[in-house]
Amino acid sequence: MTGAGMKEPVPPQQDDASEWSRGAEATSSDGGLFETQHDNEKPADSDREAQSAARSHLSNHPDEKDDRTNPGGEPQCHASGQYSPNDEGLTRSETHNSMRSRSLNLMRSVTSHAHRATGEITHDPIPETNYAEGIIAWDSQHDPEMPLNWPIGRKWIQVVDIAAIAVLTPFSSSALAPGIEAMMQEFGVTSEILGSFAVSIYLLGYSVGPLVLAPLSDMYGRKIVLDMANIMFCLWQIGSALSPNIQSLIVFRFLSGVGGSGCLTLGGGAVGDMFHPEQRGLAAGIWGLGVVIGPTLGPLVGGYLAATIGWRWTFWVTLIAGATVTACILTYNRETNYTVLINRKVARMTKERVSAGEQPTLVSYYRQKPVSNLSLLYGSLTRPTKLLFRSPIIFFISLYMAFVYGVLYLLYTTIPTVFSTKYGFSTGEGGLVFLSLGFGNIAAWTYITTQSDKQVVKQTLSNNNVFVPEMRLKIAVWFSCLLPVTFYWYGWVTQFGGSWPNAVVSLLPFGIGSVGVFAPFTTFLIDCYPSYASSVIAANTVFRSLFGAFLPLLGPTLYSDLGLGWGNTLLGLVCTLMIPIPMLFWKFGERLRARESFNL
Repeated sequence: MTGAGMKEPVPPQQDDASEWSRGAEATSSDGGLFETQHDNEKPADSDREAQSAARSHLSNHPDEKDDRTNPGGEPQCHASGQYSPNDEGLTRSETHNSMRSRSLNLMRSVTSHAHRATGEITHDPIPETNYAEGIIAWDSQHDPEMPLNWPIGRKWIQVVDIAAIAVLTPFSSSALAPGIEAMMQEFGVTSEILGSFAVSIYLLGYSVGPLVLAPLSDMYGRKIVLDMANIMFCLWQIGSALSPNIQSLIVFRFLSGVGGSGCLTLGGGAVGDMFHPEQRGLAAGIWGLGVVIGPTLGPLVGGYLAATIGWRWTFWVTLIAGATVTACILTYNRETNYTVLINRKVARMTKERVSAGEQPTLVSYYRQKPVSNLSLLYGSLTRPTKLLFRSPIIFFISLYMAFVYGVLYLLYTTIPTVFSTKYGFSTGEGGLVFLSLGFGNIAAWTYITTQSDKQVVKQTLSNNNVFVPEMRLKIAVWFSCLLPVTFYWYGWVTQFGGSWPNAVVSLLPFGIGSVGVFAPFTTFLIDCYPSYASSVIAANTVFRSLFGAFLPLLGPTLYSDLGLGWGNTLLGLVCTLMIPIPMLFWKFGERLRARESFNL
């Protein structure tokens, strides 16, 4: 990425992820808890200077036109963060002859120099409505309807709501694990693989859900799709709790996984909509914590539920908590999708003008050429797959995260059996083993969420006020070295019958390393491809969940053939071979993105 400020692309139409570039953001700061920012608020001195210079330029060049690219063509995403003049309606290319382009560039230049002088990070202006040309965008740089300008209290309550359901859906994925034996006895199942599949099938739902939910959110908005997904997640908990046999349990688990994938697919885009890049680390960390802490809490709680009131109560408890959080999201959360918000504004203004006897021709800044729902649906359905297999960055990072996620679930499904046979742990006591992973998760999460944004700001200011997404990865390099430690340690301690405290503590490095890798990588992908954040997260979730669904099925065979020692050593060797991935992308990611160019 180039430019004086923290620059990101400025596309006029987006997928559901981040309908307009996160870098084209308001220069205003967040207000109080529920304090509203009005259009008549006074901007900073540097902003006033930039706006004055821009107005002067426009007044001296009244004949200039605002040229825009044809929004109906194929989008061409350059992974470097730049958008070519051939980009489609999902992108916007400002030409040097464009009146608005020149004014925006002038504002960026002036504010960038002013903010560099004061040690502040700058952001591009948000697009404003051009009534002369009938192009509808935001009313001003301080438009309170723009999610970036929302009061800080509203932003964080919305993040916490999404984060809460993002803990519950992964929690449900693993809560059944300690109750597998009791469930198999009740249903008369003797196959360990089939018993494990009843747990991992949930993650197969995670693989299917994003491919459906992401395009629907592009068409109808993030809120309505997330609400429906959450309701679906809750309803299928009832089916799981009342399942008469393992076949019906597997079906209901799959469907609840499809619904549960909504918060994981759409949460990243919502975070990007509401927060500037230097603020996203903490917000993304809170939202993403559920991906690893949820599955860790699941066996802990599920173990005691299975040992006391029965394995079916894992679903009833999830239903009670999920319904409560879903009700809060339905009541409080608002739409953040820029394209949907401006489309609604266009429809409202058109209706008002028609009622007044006018014949307006108004279009959204983000979607200036009509696109059929079928074309939009097709493009959104295929985009995650294209991104996954055409971008080496997305593919290898997703592969790394998928393997880590897969072995995490392999541990979830095998730890109860290992501690039961080796150390005589009961179902409830086996659940306590997962506290080691949980402590590691919390320790890593605390460090990353408090340090990530600080390090990004420091690196940006030292880099001539230019932000590059690779700044996120420096913190992940050291955490990746912890992942293989657990497998070498845990495998041989349990193989030779070492003490159970030693075996429990051996899980701690993986708990630390998994969060230390997941959190920076997730935020990096959002920063790296802001215009396609939800599609990127969808691709990552699909790939990751496939590994989580099927890799645990290899656990019983792996340990029976190789033993706990060599079986875990094999997993540790794979983790060791993957250690260079974050280091390579930290060093060479920007250069690699600059060479990427693919049609979406």
